[in-house]
Amino acid sequence: MDFTVIPAIDIMDGSVVRLSEGDFYRKTTYTAAPLEAARRFEDLGFSRIHVVDLDGARCGHVINYRSLERIALNTGLSIQFGGGIQTGSDIDIAFASGAAAVIAGTAAVDDPPLFRQWLNTYSGRNVILAADVRHDEVAVRGWTVSSGRGAGEVVGEYIDDGLQTVICTDITRDGLLNGPSLDRYRGLTAQFPDLRIIASGGVGSLRDIEAAAAAGCSGVIVGKALYENRISDLSLKRLLQKQGDPLCRQNG
Repeated sequence: MDFTVIPAIDIMDGSVVRLSEGDFYRKTTYTAAPLEAARRFEDLGFSRIHVVDLDGARCGHVINYRSLERIALNTGLSIQFGGGIQTGSDIDIAFASGAAAVIAGTAAVDDPPLFRQWLNTYSGRNVILAADVRHDEVAVRGWTVSSGRGAGEVVGEYIDDGLQTVICTDITRDGLLNGPSLDRYRGLTAQFPDLRIIASGGVGSLRDIEAAAAAGCSGVIVGKALYENRISDLSLKRLLQKQGDPLCRQNG
């Protein structure tokens, strides 16, 4: 599998923000608007971005779909979109607003028949499972509630239903720039070798990106490190221009 580096745009109150450990009261707000951030990433050479509706995640339904729509209409980026996708109406809004793929976690835990229906209707290529963990338990409803279940258990429930891609965020590392949870990803990629496992949380350097690839991940989501220039634009361009390096090939 090719390895994909995916920049993150988290939206709250119309602004680009980053949370620390998923805490809505520990946020950093950046000056760039969502569309401006997306254009920067496109100019750098990325083809895919990760957009999260934090207001939607907190409230339980999609809210920032207009920001998604503006990015989709004004860039050529492929957008994976999550946050508040818990009903059929939410997923319809996301796709209608320009998402290439949707990300759902709460629905997968709370309503397995609905999540299976989405996999069947939209295919595993277009529906991504978020198995985000805090202290080894998947957290749902905007990361505010523990499901009491491990990531492997939740992912395994859909292994025969066409699931192709899983994003696993280590919430205790998210926004802290202290490195990804490599042992966790080694375990998941070993347990589910046919799935694309996307690492998220803690990435603070190019070395962290390389470590996620070495751990068997199919991609990594990078947020705060990009906004705070822990990884320079020049370094990113060089990374993305290495045509023969599987680390740098971009999936649309």
